[in-house]
Amino acid sequence: MPDLRRRRLPRRLIQLYVGLVTFAFGEALIIQARLGVMSWDVLHQGLTRHLGLSIGQWSIIVGALVLLMWIPMREKPGLGTLSNVVVIGASLDMFLGWVPAPTSLGWRAALLLLGIAINGMATAAYIGARLGPGPRDGLMTGLVRLTHQSVGWVRTGIEVSVVFIGYLLGGNLSVGTVLFVLSIGPIVHVFLPRLTVGGPLPPTDG
Repeated sequence: MPDLRRRRLPRRLIQLYVGLVTFAFGEALIIQARLGVMSWDVLHQGLTRHLGLSIGQWSIIVGALVLLMWIPMREKPGLGTLSNVVVIGASLDMFLGWVPAPTSLGWRAALLLLGIAINGMATAAYIGARLGPGPRDGLMTGLVRLTHQSVGWVRTGIEVSVVFIGYLLGGNLSVGTVLFVLSIGPIVHVFLPRLTVGGPLPPTDG
């Protein structure tokens, strides 16, 4: 299996970076819909509101800080991990400058749904490239190993904490945030087996 993945390295690299850039595009659609944002973007928006900088810049900063939390947990980053921190944040700011913010509720709802669908497929693409998890995913797996709790409980605890802090800072918590949290898992579940290079990923205790 490792030999197979090495032979497919060009495809994995392309899939990784296409996935990361596409993830940022879907994220920009969700933000511009103004119906609630992804859980970590609630925090990024709150930080932007109080401290300046852009959402993409805060995505990079927070991602780097989360990555530092890997050190005591002895998680090992890969190329995909480091790329996740930089590429998504930089691409997000670019797309936010390109994607217009619609005014009608119908178009905003369509933008939200399209953004969630794109985000889910892109997540499956960059995870399926098997070049390292994102910093937030690694935080989850590290805490699962240290606390011996299930993935579901740990992930929920992280997401709720991030949303709560972001909301207190003035981030956009609304129906879109709830819809994203409820739907992103099933979308990734559908596409991940089709986009995983070298066979299915090992199961986790959820």
